[in-house]
Parts: sequence; structure tokens; C-alpha cells
Amino acid sequence: MKQLIIAEKPSVAKDLSRVLKANQKHKTYYEGSQVVITWALGHLLSLKMPEDLNKDWQKWQMETLPMIPKKMGIKPLPKTTHQLKAIAQLAKRKDIKEAVIATDAGREGELVARWILQWIQFDKPVKRLWISSQTDRAIKEGFLHLKPSSQYDSLYYSALARAQADWLIGLNVTRALTVKYQDNLSAGRVQTPTLALVRKQEQAIECFVAKHYYQVNFVTQQASFQFVTKQVQALDSLEKAQDFIEQLTKHTAVVSKVEETIKQQAAPFPYDLTELQREANHLFGYSAKKTLSLVQSLYETHKIVTYPRTDSKYLTTDMQQTMFERLQALRDFAPEVKNYLKSGGKVVQTKVFNNAKVSDHHALIPTEQQPNYAKLSSDEARIYQLIAKRFLMLFAPNYKEKVQTIHLQIADSEFRYQNKQILEVGFKHFNEEIKTTSQPLTLAQGQKLKGRFELVKQLTTPPRPLNEGSLLAKMEKHSLGTPATRAEIIEKLVHSDLMERKGNTLVVTPKGRQLLSLVTPSLVSPELTEKWERELEKIAQAKAKMQPFIQQIEKDTRRLVEEIKQSEQKYQDFALTQKRCPECGSLLKEKNGRDGKRLVCTGENCHYSRRKEPKLSNHRCPQCHKKMEIIEGQNGAYYRCKYDGTTEKMPTKTERKQKMTKHEEKRLLKKYSQENSEMESPLALALKAMMDSQE
Repeated sequence: MKQLIIAEKPSVAKDLSRVLKANQKHKTYYEGSQVVITWALGHLLSLKMPEDLNKDWQKWQMETLPMIPKKMGIKPLPKTTHQLKAIAQLAKRKDIKEAVIATDAGREGELVARWILQWIQFDKPVKRLWISSQTDRAIKEGFLHLKPSSQYDSLYYSALARAQADWLIGLNVTRALTVKYQDNLSAGRVQTPTLALVRKQEQAIECFVAKHYYQVNFVTQQASFQFVTKQVQALDSLEKAQDFIEQLTKHTAVVSKVEETIKQQAAPFPYDLTELQREANHLFGYSAKKTLSLVQSLYETHKIVTYPRTDSKYLTTDMQQTMFERLQALRDFAPEVKNYLKSGGKVVQTKVFNNAKVSDHHALIPTEQQPNYAKLSSDEARIYQLIAKRFLMLFAPNYKEKVQTIHLQIADSEFRYQNKQILEVGFKHFNEEIKTTSQPLTLAQGQKLKGRFELVKQLTTPPRPLNEGSLLAKMEKHSLGTPATRAEIIEKLVHSDLMERKGNTLVVTPKGRQLLSLVTPSLVSPELTEKWERELEKIAQAKAKMQPFIQQIEKDTRRLVEEIKQSEQKYQDFALTQKRCPECGSLLKEKNGRDGKRLVCTGENCHYSRRKEPKLSNHRCPQCHKKMEIIEGQNGAYYRCKYDGTTEKMPTKTERKQKMTKHEEKRLLKKYSQENSEMESPLALALKAMMDSQE
């Protein structure tokens, strides 16, 4: 009898087959003496759409809203039905005794597998593989400790509740807005409050008014002492600052206190996914999606980091015994590693081991597999270095510095000078430039100082616009999404033309600003979504039931839709242009396409569409030799030079295939001619003659 193992994707199934000796490769599965390993392709099924549940919901109309189905079913995704059928056939085999869920160890991975088993009506025992890395050792140990799938029911219910909540809120609110305002307005349980966070920061910047203020320093031969005040901008005019100095000059400056303290700073704990995305955005300008893709590759393909979609920065206590092997994998990473190995791989930051702080997965750290740097892309290497450095900090001593603080009293005003001396660099050796510090001052309490007053004109600065790193931090603070979904939410907002990237910052589009004014305030504010996310986490921890949560979501859906119906807000479509459709005369609307912005007809039954800006081709102008544009004319596309107006007919696909380029001619000539042969072939001679005539 054999186990049917369901992986999340073909690449993982291939790794499992190698480790489990399933050497017989078939189109949709691998087979060995004890296992049959197949795979999903991400989600093979999804919740049914409204039109699948009720014929009246096929047409988008306000009368049928809100849509609250009595039961939400699932349906196969059309592009991957073949794989679902293949899994169903394998499950029916008489030699299959049980199934093993080997999809990603998390809520979404649980949902992927449970929906498959539910659809194929699998009625045999089901077990769960739960591993945090894809190394051979982790896979072997994972299969030695398989657990009943029932132990992970709460994760499945949490993922299912999340999917149903997104269906209810997202589809109903989106339809209500789209129908009422006759434009494609996408809203959702998480994406709308996320958009609102970006807009709130923009409003703070827009309302900001820069103000001048003055900083007062007392400068002596030894140092510059800064005036200490709780109201930094209290001296907001030159007159006030000068009056203040005039009063102080009548008094003597006396050292009131000299303090010396030793400060220690412990190393930060390893990354969770969100912090890694923020750091990569800050250092390299990577989007959250790109960072997730890179770290997923390090996990799945190279097998040198642990499971990336984690929200924990802690490790379990039983991982202490694996630290030495993980260090060995990094022995060539930095000179300090050899010293850590000599001391037995002892972790200095022992507080990182805390079972209570680890939910589904522990922090993101290197595996015990030594990396092959030659196989890593430059982007992958950057991300791996971040993860490895943060991990190595656990073995490094604390950063220590000696801080000298000198308090200077002039009348009733206090001035302060601070000096820092590094005693031990510690963990900061790995990721920071250590600034050189000066020697401490030799001043005693009660000592009188002579000096002069200095005025420094300052200007208040506006809040910074949000980038992906700072937005991720705010999303994490308000529990918007999960580490696995936050990158996807940001991308969806950009693709929906509600938000756009400008350099490294995020900006809400006019359409996005309008959407926020049309949606009910309770959905715009992060508080409601934050409350829902807390409930989903409770379901995942088996501290709450799914059904009461869905009932509350249904109630909120009815309220949100009713508020949109009754709203008297006006809508202006900023994407509408004054250009007319050449086919029906309706106005054209600007939309984002895969290859740039397009102008689309707003006529109900018209399908006219064209690029907003002509596409630049690689075809060169015969006059000026610059690249020509592709113009979509009434009789088809043609080349046009925007510099001198030259036009050329664009060859058809057949003509392009028949035409041989210079590069192809040379390659063909090389193939049929022999360098050292006494006599060239007739074909080679003919090709040479043709090329000579062209030159």
C-alpha cells in the first residue's frame, strides 16, 4: 500500500520524489515503492462566483445586492482542471491507503490541499507534513513525524473564513460602487484601508506648513552645548531668540552635573517576512513582491533559508541543537564565524528561543545547507546576505558604549553636551558603519565655563511620503493582511489604478482618492479590518469558531452595501478623456494595459481600443537610423519615424519569418563552410557570393 502525497507545485514534488526515492516519473506524478507524489499548481479550486450560485446574480444590478449565499461552494479553475482530474484518478487507486498534505505549511497551503481532497471526495486517512525548510534532512525528518490532518483543522477554518469574508465584502462593495457610479471601482476588506493609510500620509504632507525656528548653542573651546527644551520650536522668531540670548549673557555658565554610563544594546532577532521586505525596500528599492519572490527562490530552489512567509522573529527551544550545523553552513561567510564555531556555536541572544512566540513558523534563518554562491543571482545573494547577517548577530556580543553627558546651567536654562565612546562593537560589526568618537571631556561639577552663544536657523520638515517599506510597517501595525498577502495587496492596488509608484514612493491616484470618498468610513478606517483580522487569528488558534465570524461579516456586508445605496456622493471619472472613438463617437477612457496605457471606448457595445502612445519598435528609419514607432492605422499597423515622418509598410508574420537577417546569414554560412577544407561546398560559395553582392 502507498501514500498519496500532494505537494503545492511541481518543483517541490520533484524534490520530494528525489528524497523519497520515487524514481518513476509520469506526466502528473512521481511513483516509488511506497509513495505516489503529485502536485497542485497553487490553488486548483476557488469559491464559486455569484453567477455560479444564482442566475439573478449574473447581471450587475443594485436590486440584487447584497449577495449573501446560503452556502458557498467551490469550483475548479479552468486552466488547471487537467491536474485536478489527475489527482482524482490517483486517489481512486486501490493501492492508495492514505493521503499526505505536503503543501506549504501555513493557512493558505492548508486551504489548497483541503479543497482538493474535498472536491475529489477523498475518504481515506489524511496526514500532514509540516516542515520549515526544504533540505533533504528536513524532508526526511518531517516524514518520520507525520501528524493527523485534524490537528490543523483550525488553520483550514481560518483560511476558509478569510476567503469567504473577502468574497462577501469585496464582491458586494465592488459591485455596489461600480453599478452606482458606472465605473470599475474595486474595494475590499483589506485593500481599501491600506489605500487609506497612504492617502492619510499624503493629507498630512498637503496640510503641512513649514516654519522657521532657532536653536541656541553655547560654544566653548572644548565643545558645543545645546539648549534643552521640551518645546523645540519655542524660539520661532529671531527677536525671541535674541532676547533669550541677551538674558543669558548676564549669567555665568556652570557645570551642574557630569554623568558617565555604560549602555548595552542586544542584537536584533532574525527577520520575519515583513521586516525583511521593509529592509530590502530601504536598502535596494525592491518591491514587497520582488523580495517575496527572491526569498521564495532561496527557500524552494536553493534550499538555503527556512520557510519565508512567517510572522515570527523567534525560534523554538528545540532548535538550539541545530545552531552549530547552521553556523557550519556559513563558515566561509565571515571571519567571525570560525570563532563562533570554536566556542561551540553558543547563541548569546538566548531570549530568541521562545515557544510561546512562535505560531505557525519560526523566524526566517539559514538552513544547514551550505550555499553555492555561484548559482545565486545578484538579487538573491543580497537577500541571503541580509538573512545570514541577521542570524549571525545572535552569536555576537552586545554593542557597548560609554556615554558621557555634561549638564551646563545658565540661569534657569539647561544646556547639554553628550559624548559617546565605543567599548565593544559587538553585533554592529555586521551591518553598520561604526562612527569614530572623540575622547570624553575633562570637566568637573561646579566648574565655570566661558564661551559664546550661537544661533542656528532651522526649518521644520514635512512628513515623508510612504514607500513600500513604511506602508508594510503600517499594515503590520494595524494587522492588515498577513506576511504572505501584503505584497499581493499592494500590487492589486497598483494594477487597479488606485495607487501608483513614483520613484520609491507610493501615491494615491485621483481615482483612488475618489474611491475613498465614496466608500463608507468604517471600511476606509483600519479599525474594522483590524478587528476582523484578530478574529481570524483566534480561529487559527482554535480560540474562536468560524460560523459566528461569518455571520458578523454578513451583517457588516448588508450595512456597507446599504450605506453605498443611500449615499449622495458625486463621482467624477478622471480617466475620461475628451477624445472620441472613431467607430461610435463615444468618449475614450484611459486605462492601464500590459504594455502601457490604452484608450478604451466607453460605448456600451463598442470594443474599440488603442495604445495611448505609439509603441517603439526595433525597426530603424532608413533616413535617420533611429527606432521607428508602430502606428495602428485603419488599414493595419505600419512604421513611422517621429523625427522625419518617414513611413514604411510593416511586414506580416509570414514575411518576417521568410526574411533572413545578417546575423542568420553569417550563422548559416559558418555552418556550411569549413575553415580548413581545401574545397568549399557549392552552398557555401553561393552564400558568400550573395553576401558579397549585398555589401
